[in-house]
Amino acid sequence: MMATSDVDTRGEGRPTRPQRTYERIGGREGTSFCQTLIHLLKGNIGTGLLGLPLAVKNAGLVLGPISLLCMGVIAVHCMRLLVKCSHHLSAKMDRPSLSYGEAMEYGMENVSWLRRHSQWGKHTVNLFLIITQLGFCCVYFVFLSDNIKQVVEAANTTTFSCQMNYTNQTQVLVPSFDSRLYMLCFLPPIILLVFTPDLRYLAPLSLVANLMMTASLVLIYFYSLTNIKYPIDLPKVGRAKDYPLFFGTAIFAFEGIGVVLPLENKMERPQGFIPVLYLGMGIVTFLYISLGTIGYMCFGEHIGGSITLNLPNCWTYQVVKLLYCFGIFITFALQFYVPAEILIPPVMERVSQRWKTPVNLLLRSVMVVFTCALAVLIPELDLVISLVGSVSSSFLALIFPPILELLTFHTEGALSPPVTAKNVAISLIGLIGFLAGTYIAVEQIVARNALKHVETFSPFSVQ
Repeated sequence: MMATSDVDTRGEGRPTRPQRTYERIGGREGTSFCQTLIHLLKGNIGTGLLGLPLAVKNAGLVLGPISLLCMGVIAVHCMRLLVKCSHHLSAKMDRPSLSYGEAMEYGMENVSWLRRHSQWGKHTVNLFLIITQLGFCCVYFVFLSDNIKQVVEAANTTTFSCQMNYTNQTQVLVPSFDSRLYMLCFLPPIILLVFTPDLRYLAPLSLVANLMMTASLVLIYFYSLTNIKYPIDLPKVGRAKDYPLFFGTAIFAFEGIGVVLPLENKMERPQGFIPVLYLGMGIVTFLYISLGTIGYMCFGEHIGGSITLNLPNCWTYQVVKLLYCFGIFITFALQFYVPAEILIPPVMERVSQRWKTPVNLLLRSVMVVFTCALAVLIPELDLVISLVGSVSSSFLALIFPPILELLTFHTEGALSPPVTAKNVAISLIGLIGFLAGTYIAVEQIVARNALKHVETFSPFSVQ
């Protein structure tokens, strides 16, 4: 009865302010400060972190960490802008909460000449969310295949002695089949994984995966710190043409903006989200800078697309790879959930009750096969990470949030010239990074594929 008395609707079924208060605090259990912090950390720590030593190599030992710090500050500021605009627009529209796409849609409604096309704002954000999350899934296929391939090939010679030789550490003595065939082997179990009807069923496995990934990171830090080669003679500033690759990898790692509004909306006290954001992203930025710098100092020019590929051929660190792979395998379902929730429900509305389950499972299978096919086409971990970061993460993390603030507050006199200039500058940085990073990543992908093609057929040309 309390729920009925507090609920009212206006126009288009939008809930009023009393319902917003009821839903957020009284009507459902929200997440606590610590729970939200853990979810925020989980949403930002994955394969991108392991690729940052190579990103620091592309930028240079001094320029890389400084650039990561600057990018971290800008990324957190953009997350803050998104939350600020969402609060303002949800209050204005009398909505309990808004998604990223809805915030962009209502922001565009504030501009008279954009009002008719406001739906396109929501569709555009959702499109980039889909591209980003499916891009993550492609990266996971490549990551899993590269690491498992390395473990399998070295299994017969893996020892308990972890000696450092400053090269790509795992010695491949028993070549196995191509990494793309490993991706196809992962396809059936991943399809079964995404058939899970509710993410709550994966909660126990997700907890175990988090613990495994944490233990793996501790061992990676320990190995890298204890095996830095002195004196350190590494370039302080990288080559200019490699810097866009740094940008793509770094923004891929920092792209946790997609989880910001869902986490804030699910908090028991949403007003406490900003401290969670600053604390969580401060920890994330510290991890990114420290592992990127230490990993590059340890392995130097031999650093791989993931630091796990440089770990030595001993059981301790082969187990580290397997543990991290299990964590990434479970995380696949979590990342896949976002595009599935955007793409599948509209189709389900047009399907009769009898066919809903088969069609749902078929669509999930097709989406997983699609991400696997993309990974097979571009089986280069470092370049896939950089390409996904440059293409989609740039828009979600750097370009859209400043534009959203301009749209949200432009009629209310709250935007001073310095604030407007700052927002334009951040969006331009994102746009330049998108253009340069995408171009260089695609160019490198084409060049590597051409080189592999030459190497494959060179024995026949000699004969």
